[in-house]
Amino acid sequence: MKESKSIPDFATINRKSWNDRVESHVDSDFYDMQSFLQGKTSLNEEEINLLGDVNGLSLLHLQCHFGQDTLSLARMGAKATGVDLSDQAINQAKKLNEDLGLDAEFVCCNLYDLPEHLDAQFDRVFTSYGTIGWLPDLEPWAALVARYLKPGGQFVMVDFHPTLWMFDDDFSKIQYRYFNSDPIIETQTGTYADRESGVEIKDVSWNHSMSSLLTSLMRQGLELSHFGEYDYSNYSCFNHLEEFAPGKFRVKHLGNKIPMMYSIVATKPL
Repeated sequence: MKESKSIPDFATINRKSWNDRVESHVDSDFYDMQSFLQGKTSLNEEEINLLGDVNGLSLLHLQCHFGQDTLSLARMGAKATGVDLSDQAINQAKKLNEDLGLDAEFVCCNLYDLPEHLDAQFDRVFTSYGTIGWLPDLEPWAALVARYLKPGGQFVMVDFHPTLWMFDDDFSKIQYRYFNSDPIIETQTGTYADRESGVEIKDVSWNHSMSSLLTSLMRQGLELSHFGEYDYSNYSCFNHLEEFAPGKFRVKHLGNKIPMMYSIVATKPL
């Protein structure tokens, strides 16, 4: 159930929301922890190709949840640092890092407050799949991306296309504005990773248009070198999806008519 209205203190609400998800997510088939612990990467070919060879590079992963992607990048040789709002997710990430004998680092904070907790610059800044929608304003977010990139460093992003967030949960009608306006409060039972978990979730999110996203990055002086759009999702995390190729999903009744993901690579000038 969703409704749009003003909401205070989004960080507190969303921290609880993501804390409440961690246990069921770690145990879910969606995150397939057993395969991950046995060495399977949690990354998809889209982000792997865009990130390139990260061996020996420093990398900052924004909104990392409980760290699977951060740790996958550490396995690829990156000196990886993950950041997330959820203290329970970060605790789980640190445990996985120790269990796997990796050297990733993790920071728990509201993303906008990151400069109070981390003073460094990185060869790569990375974020992916369901991240910026939890933030009300992309201008300070883009400033953080630029702040944490070394000159010549690259920002890499793969995410769900904002077109998806216009629809109701059944993709039967347009329900929300494409452009950012009021926050969207959502309450539900279960999560995208475990619909039968019984966990009651309340969170607050915002829609962000592609123009606001790209403009926020360009205002920071970042130079766009890649922008891609995809007519599929890498994840079966929405209603009414069908797998038309291994690991590729589309909404059954919409097929390839809508974009479902996008990707960005932008560079900080020397």
